[in-house]
Amino acid sequence: MWKYSFIFFLLLLLGFGKLMAQQGASISFQLFDTESREPLEAGTVRIFRLPDSSLLAGVLTDSSGNGAFYGLSNGEYQIEASFIGYESQKKQILVGRLNKFYDLGKWYLIPSGAELGEINIEGQKSLASTSLDRKSFTLDENISQAGSSTLDAMRNLPGITVDAEGKVLLRGSDQVAILIDGKQSSLTGFGNQQGLENIPASNIERIEIINNPSAKYDASGMAGIINIVYKTEKEEGLKVDLGFTYGLGELTTRREDLPTELGRFSLNPKYLPSLRLNYIKSNWNAFLRAEVLRQKKLPNNEFNIRSYEDGRIIASQVPENRTQTQYIVNAGFDWQMNGSNRLGFSALMDYENHVDTAQVPYINLLSDARNRYWHWSERETTGYLNFQSTYEHQFRQAGHKLETSLQYTRGIEDEQYFLTDSSEFRQGQDTTHIIAVEHTGVFLLNYTKPLSSGRLEAGSKIQLRRIPITYEIGQGEASVLYPEVGNSSRWGESVYAAYLNYIWEKKRYEVEAGLRAEQTFVFYDLDSTNIYYPQNDAYQYFELYPNVRFTLKLHPRHGISVFYNRRVDRPGEPELRVFPKFDDPELLKVGNPYLRPQFTQTFELAYRFSWEKGSLYFSGYHRLINNPFTRVYSIDTTSTQFDIVNRIYQNVGRGSQTGIEVLVSQQVSNSWKLSASFNLYQNTIQAFSGELLFPYVRPFSIPNTQSTTWDVKINNQFELSQRWQLQLTGLYYAPFNIPQGRQLSRASIDLGVKRVLWEGKGEILLSVTDMFNQFGIRQEIVGLGFTNEYENLYETQVFRLGFRYKF
Repeated sequence: MWKYSFIFFLLLLLGFGKLMAQQGASISFQLFDTESREPLEAGTVRIFRLPDSSLLAGVLTDSSGNGAFYGLSNGEYQIEASFIGYESQKKQILVGRLNKFYDLGKWYLIPSGAELGEINIEGQKSLASTSLDRKSFTLDENISQAGSSTLDAMRNLPGITVDAEGKVLLRGSDQVAILIDGKQSSLTGFGNQQGLENIPASNIERIEIINNPSAKYDASGMAGIINIVYKTEKEEGLKVDLGFTYGLGELTTRREDLPTELGRFSLNPKYLPSLRLNYIKSNWNAFLRAEVLRQKKLPNNEFNIRSYEDGRIIASQVPENRTQTQYIVNAGFDWQMNGSNRLGFSALMDYENHVDTAQVPYINLLSDARNRYWHWSERETTGYLNFQSTYEHQFRQAGHKLETSLQYTRGIEDEQYFLTDSSEFRQGQDTTHIIAVEHTGVFLLNYTKPLSSGRLEAGSKIQLRRIPITYEIGQGEASVLYPEVGNSSRWGESVYAAYLNYIWEKKRYEVEAGLRAEQTFVFYDLDSTNIYYPQNDAYQYFELYPNVRFTLKLHPRHGISVFYNRRVDRPGEPELRVFPKFDDPELLKVGNPYLRPQFTQTFELAYRFSWEKGSLYFSGYHRLINNPFTRVYSIDTTSTQFDIVNRIYQNVGRGSQTGIEVLVSQQVSNSWKLSASFNLYQNTIQAFSGELLFPYVRPFSIPNTQSTTWDVKINNQFELSQRWQLQLTGLYYAPFNIPQGRQLSRASIDLGVKRVLWEGKGEILLSVTDMFNQFGIRQEIVGLGFTNEYENLYETQVFRLGFRYKF
């Protein structure tokens, strides 16, 4: 009889081989004799789909009593275990969206004839997770940003805004952690945002927004995490993806330039060839991604009209005309050493060089006379070399694994400014030269243990960063450069972290709770010749960062979640840097070496409802921010010839944010899908008085500021035919208050068209971003003794034509 059962189940396994090879959830178990406690080899275990009890597959346990089912879709199942001479037993389990690995643990069978006691084992049941913990967006569907960068593509995503400096804001905050495939990367910065404008969106599969991350993730980023997931191949063989995009930026003019010889760049050409190779053979997977960017660009075009209490009105324009070349090459491999161990290695090179040039006039609007003519040229080279090795050990139980990662990054920033000043007070030239070298090492250890109703996650992280800087100046006659700032600085940060996170899923609810502990050491060493800051800075702190999520499953189509988490935002070296930036010597930006971290507590209630052709997501959130930092405007009276306003980072006491977010999508017809998002929030910064140290000690004050604003995005996707797709997107950002002023509204309309060729192997993409050129930034600043009307009409209008071919 045993032989017949064995043959039957072998045939059954072969018949369902395709099912088992598919991606999906897995259920593992181990059969034992309840009396001898010995494992049962060749025990028969079958799985049935409920409610119709249809048989899906069967397996035989191995010599250790282990067995598993793979490739299971979401739903409720019944599992039956039997063995000759033993009573059969049944269990029910639900495969939800929250977890992909389930462990029934040790399953004890009772010999026939023995009394069978009550069995009460609860598993996952038919209600799937409402997936309220994150939002995921596929970029292939975002064709209005086709051929653009990942940063441009993010503009159209719900809850995300992008400022003029290229920083991503989640729900109005730029304190966002950007990850690549779930890990920090030199491409996007360790703790500070960078490089998103240089990652082609065509290489990205999807972008995940996690507003309330668990303890598994770094504690940095009060607004949450944006995880960028690269495209990967799964089929064996060599796959090639070739692409080329041509772009043209700044096609129309929003405002007439102030009179200079150079003016601003317009009709700016852009060239972006890309290559993606992937080779899969047996237990090897190798990949190569390469992009080259060559462009002219207008990253900033700042107009200022400053009005002083004595009646003077000074207008200026800083058009940052950029010529840029960048190379990104990323290569690596994964080696499945055996059924339990996988080794991976990757290397990344990111090299960028640009030349920025601007002629800046300062005009007295009362007399229409040009008081000053400032001409500067910046030559900057930035680059990163990143090496990462990974190792994964898969235990016998599916999903039970240990992962380690070791990463080293060496970065370089080489920036030279050539400054020419022409006014009634001086005719002179100055130079500045900064070289910053970054060394970052990261060690990660992650452990995952599936449970019958969830999973347990634990791990640790060590991150060490060092950035030494050298600073050289060349002072001409009557130089405007600040003297005695020193020739060097050295910044370092060491973070030691450990976490524990537990996920528990039942039929009617889910619970996720975690705790992350971090010990941080920071130092900032100044040159002894610096006269503006009296001493070096060094401090340390130990903090706990808890997270809790409770989800109530009201119905298979809707659920409600409550979140709480605590996070930190650490100032990076750019916010601390003591060496001023002279692209505009009368609106001068400088860091603050004594800046401290800000801590945030977030409370959120979220609800999701879905129907046959659409869904609705609603959330309300409240954040308490301790010690927020921002730029403060203050008049600098060290010069008797020129009007100087400093913009210096400062901690400003306490703040809060309260808001709601709504996302809705609807398949209006077979060819039209409509989606929209609405975000309304109020930012509050309590009144605060403090002291600025640069370039001399003086007080500053921030009044109690309360600002309510909102933004709306509407996305229309049209399937014109099997080969033609069209997307039309509209954005509107309402006005809102900022420290010492107000930012006015801005809007954009984007258009994209895609034509599929050669049975899906090729495609042509046409897109226009900010079609009517209305997305510039406008602000009204009120400082002590002056007001400023600020506009940054940087390049937002871009036409792109792209081609991709896969084979």
